[in-house]
Amino acid sequence: MSNSLITITVKLFAAFAEAYGISEQTLEFPLLTPVSQVLECAIAQHPQLEQWRDHTRFGLNLEFVSPDTILQDGDEVVLIPPVSGG
Repeated sequence: MSNSLITITVKLFAAFAEAYGISEQTLEFPLLTPVSQVLECAIAQHPQLEQWRDHTRFGLNLEFVSPDTILQDGDEVVLIPPVSGG
């Protein structure tokens, strides 16, 4: 096992879950990766998510965080697109 990678769980909701067809996935990233890279990875895999780039918030271990927050091994990330309804 390499110490240069971390493993995180990504919870997918709304447009992200629809694009992936799943509600959760496990990803690996290099050490010192900011949470914003999870969104970049999603957009690279599913270009239709580009429209949510500037509107997505990040949840990390049940708290909202800024896009430059550094991921840690075992983190749970939530990509939160805008939602509407009532």
